[in-house]
Amino acid sequence: MTIAAYDAIADWYDDYVTTAAADYGDRVRSALAELLGPGAGRCLDLCCGTGAHAAELRRLGWRPVGVDLSAGQLRHARARLPVARGDATSLPVADGSLPAVACVLAHTDMPDYPATIREAARVLAPGGRLVHVGVHPCFVGAFADRSEPGRAVIDGGYAERDRSFRSWNSTGVRARVGAWHLPLADLLNAVTDAGLALTAVRESGPGPLPDILALQASKPA
Repeated sequence: MTIAAYDAIADWYDDYVTTAAADYGDRVRSALAELLGPGAGRCLDLCCGTGAHAAELRRLGWRPVGVDLSAGQLRHARARLPVARGDATSLPVADGSLPAVACVLAHTDMPDYPATIREAARVLAPGGRLVHVGVHPCFVGAFADRSEPGRAVIDGGYAERDRSFRSWNSTGVRARVGAWHLPLADLLNAVTDAGLALTAVRESGPGPLPDILALQASKPA
């Protein structure tokens, strides 16, 4: 199986998301809670990483189960939710078996996120719900200089879809593991092309300029 980029930084990342990035994580989980809502069944935490969002899923009433490619990340996640190591584009989950899937802060870690969306659609039961929460594809990425508060300068790299280690923040996650960019149209089309109905879109940020985009989609009953 492929060695995941996060294996080498798993311990650093687990500390980072609970300390330096704690406020950002709270905003991410707020978006997750708004669009996922309460539930009583299993929710797949797709690309669960260290399991940083498992407690929020439980607070909403869901029973989270996680899948991630990174063995290093899963060392931390196992203390937070049941997990399996697997590829997000080929999930070890039966067709139509889950009422909910949440994919949080993961789409920039995958070269083919539309394939992941298709897998999420496959494992969702009719009427099931997918929630995506990620960095805003228009304002966050190698193409966006956000070094000045409240301002983003976008360059021509917005059209590039290759992995990049460019980042205005030389000490953050992307400088360590890189990121694949997915333009906004490609992200939205991935949802509808997978046969899901896009039902809600939310933008949020610490100020007027959003840095988080959250999507809610449902599988037709």
